[in-house]
Amino acid sequence: MSITINGAPVELPDDPRVSLLDLLREHLHLFGAKKGCNQGACGACTVLVDGERVLSCLSLAVQCQGRSVTTVEGLAPQGELHPLQKAFVEHDGFQCGYCTPGQICSAVGMARELRQGVPSHVTGDLCTPTIALTHDELRERMSGNLCRCGAYNGIVAAIAETFEGAPT
Repeated sequence: MSITINGAPVELPDDPRVSLLDLLREHLHLFGAKKGCNQGACGACTVLVDGERVLSCLSLAVQCQGRSVTTVEGLAPQGELHPLQKAFVEHDGFQCGYCTPGQICSAVGMARELRQGVPSHVTGDLCTPTIALTHDELRERMSGNLCRCGAYNGIVAAIAETFEGAPT
């Protein structure tokens, strides 16, 4: 049994109780996803599974069998920065950086949700074919990712700059 992580096949651990986060950090030494609360409340462990945001601390590795997992390390090819990573640097979207990988993976997943027309709690028109990335929409969609340093203004600015012109 295997999964694909950042484009490479990986064998699943023998123990079916291993979380996806522990597989990434302890077995594969991919340290981008962080163990913050280990209860799904902070978003520091967010990764993408088949393009969708997933809290890796709440997911078992075996649940990802046959699926594709992307961590912050796998977002950009050949060591280049993803456009959102560049924007985080330009807008001071981090202080300590602990939450940054989860914020970035979550924002990439959020942009995919917008493109698919998935509404949020603050979406005004549930029948609209396109959802604008307004300030309120962005903040609502990213509300599951906490930043203990309070760098939210830079985070929001980086995400807005990166995805404002993207088709939704």
